Amino acid sequence: MKSKINLIKKFNKKNITITKKLFIINAIVFAIFIGSTLIIQSLFFEKLYIYKKKTDLIDIINKLKVEYNKADEDTQKELIEECEIKNNIEIIVLQNSNTVKILKFLPSFSNNRANMGRARELTDFIKIWLEDDKNLINLNKKNKNIIVYSNPRDKSSPQNIINISSNDEKDEIFFALTSLQPVNEAVSVIERLYLYFCIGAVFFIILLSFIYSNMIAKPLVKINKVATKLANLDFSEKCEVKSNDEIGNVAASLNFLSENLDNALTSLKEANAKLEEDIEKERKLEKMRRDFVAAVSHELKTPISLIDGYAVGLKDNIFENEDKDYYLDIIIDEAEKMGNLVSDMLDLSYLESGSFKLTREEFNIIPLIKITLKKYENLIKEKNVSLEVNLYSEVKVFADWNRLEQVLTNFITNAIRHVNENGKIYVRTLYEDDFITIEIENTGSHINEEEIDKIWDQFYKIDKSRNRKIGGTGIGLSIVKNILLHHNYPFGVLNTKIGVKFYFKVPKI
Repeated sequence: MKSKINLIKKFNKKNITITKKLFIINAIVFAIFIGSTLIIQSLFFEKLYIYKKKTDLIDIINKLKVEYNKADEDTQKELIEECEIKNNIEIIVLQNSNTVKILKFLPSFSNNRANMGRARELTDFIKIWLEDDKNLINLNKKNKNIIVYSNPRDKSSPQNIINISSNDEKDEIFFALTSLQPVNEAVSVIERLYLYFCIGAVFFIILLSFIYSNMIAKPLVKINKVATKLANLDFSEKCEVKSNDEIGNVAASLNFLSENLDNALTSLKEANAKLEEDIEKERKLEKMRRDFVAAVSHELKTPISLIDGYAVGLKDNIFENEDKDYYLDIIIDEAEKMGNLVSDMLDLSYLESGSFKLTREEFNIIPLIKITLKKYENLIKEKNVSLEVNLYSEVKVFADWNRLEQVLTNFITNAIRHVNENGKIYVRTLYEDDFITIEIENTGSHINEEEIDKIWDQFYKIDKSRNRKIGGTGIGLSIVKNILLHHNYPFGVLNTKIGVKFYFKVPKI
């Protein structure tokens, strides 16, 4: 086992880079290609060259015969001369009478010793060939084309190929000679060229390997970097590889995986946060329940005690006759307060339930404000408080009349309850963008900033002593909050320079 581990470690130390791998692969492929080319060249180049010369010579003569058979004698001679010059061959045409019809010893070639030599060789070959009658018989048997080789008189000259073909239409025989050039020297030059080519190819392969490595390694490095971050749950970076290949597909898959994991972890974090929030809400709700029970108990304890005490006193005739009506009024008043508290609690419970629905209609809220203020005119006068009203003539709203009356009643009674002696209460309407703000402001003491957001909670009273003469039930502002939330009306409370201002905003119609 240890030896395997050591072997793996040893192998890891000798990791081959992509550049080296590409260089080795390219070098091997190139070596195989060059080696195969050299082997094929050495084995088949000369044979291919001879085969090509033979087929070309046959094709040339066959095409010549087609035009030759259509031409007159003068034109025939021109065609043969043109074909000789164009293809560097020698042509002699014989009639079956064995007399030379056209023999190329032309004055124009008298200075070209090579052509004259080849013409003589072709003439000598024809003489020898005609001596054997079997040659004519064989010519008719072998598809009208015979290829033979002839060695020149000058041993330093190249070997010749002679094509013998019959022209049955004119009862003639065509002899065409072309020279075979030595290929050994050409092969040697090509091999030397290959050597230079191989040296240049080494540098080219190195450059190509470097380019390939950059094309392949750089994207892989980027992918590895992103994968490492992904392993550490860091999804901030994406693979910027846009190639339309396997590497690009891997990068796209990694990005897809990263995005899905990020979304999954984000969802998990959100779920955990939501769970923590729900737990916290549950704790707060439990606290609210305890506070609610304590508050209700406190609110009901006093009136119940008063009713119980005074009722027992009346039953036992403890009080004088002239005081009985006074204590009976107290019992009735406390019972009424208990009824109001229970009514408010039921109303708040209904508002907070999912079954509550507003009865909306379009109306002018200004008369509603005036009607509500009219109800508390006497109470305002009793407190020696001045009222300043600044309202628009018409403010159309689409709302629940009865519920908005509750809101206005609560804000106005709250202002009356907390306004200072000889103070002022202001009721105003103001235009603000797409809303109309309705404000009820009273002079007097400010609300502590620490408590200003808590006044909307159930049974929360700024007066910690819970003085029954000053405070209400402690549920009114909770009811107001729920009514305005159901209407989707912005609302709030502010400490102003002169006192405290409650407000809510209705959208313009």
